[in-house]
Amino acid sequence: MTGVRVGIIGGSGLYAMSDLRDAEQVAMETPFGDPSDVITIGTLSGVRVAFIPRHGRRHQIMPSDVPARANFWALKRLGVCSVLSVSAVGSMREQIKPLDLVVPDQVVDHTVSRARTFFDDGLVVHVGLAEPFCPQVRRTLVDAAGEVAPTVHDGGTYLSIEGPQFSTGAESRVYRSWGVDVIGMTAMPEARLAREAELCFGVLALVTDYDVWHASEAPVSVATVVGNLRRNVDVAQTIVRSIVPVLAARDDCSCRHALDHAIVTSEPCLSASQLDRLSLFIGDRLD
Repeated sequence: MTGVRVGIIGGSGLYAMSDLRDAEQVAMETPFGDPSDVITIGTLSGVRVAFIPRHGRRHQIMPSDVPARANFWALKRLGVCSVLSVSAVGSMREQIKPLDLVVPDQVVDHTVSRARTFFDDGLVVHVGLAEPFCPQVRRTLVDAAGEVAPTVHDGGTYLSIEGPQFSTGAESRVYRSWGVDVIGMTAMPEARLAREAELCFGVLALVTDYDVWHASEAPVSVATVVGNLRRNVDVAQTIVRSIVPVLAARDDCSCRHALDHAIVTSEPCLSASQLDRLSLFIGDRLD
């Protein structure tokens, strides 16, 4: 399991990477529970990567119940430095059409019931999220996507809602008034946790529909989402294959120092078990 540098989180429609070589499946236990599924570790484009299907291989985990903390703890433990998340989204803009790709640069968190930090019970940590997605990962994604996809939108705001239901018509209209560009259910708390884990993180958003605001389009449905996802998954896998060697070769990044000045508790009130739970992240910073 050594040498794993890149993590891939597969969203709806991407439950496996079929072209992984020398693959092995690893069941990991974490201080935050079990990850979404066994983690597949294999070689992709000459690079050892770790793949997690966000919703499980049978899509049995709804967005609110994705064990994001366990997923990111496991990737960090494996030695991953950069994480690529593939996510299905709806468009909130006329010019962002179904089957387009979006590489967002901002996110609005409208979730309500998800654990959003690794740090609690005696240790206060404030990481910066002005740029919630790693600029290096974003640039690499945009460049790679532009080689294979007809339309790639560089930047945009991802609105992350709780789900699992799609929006009401009134909600969709309100969200559009906020100026967001795409809507999904998984970018948060993933962006928060990736930053706390000091992992470079980016999202490749696959547009499947126009949510429910578009007057000339049928309201979003599972059939629409799944149908368009199947058309986009091959493109997504091609992008992932091309980006992995670039991410693995990346040198230092500010994301990897997010905790350097973020711990504000002067005398952490942590038990031995709590310290052990967080040691993967904080290392010797509390010595």
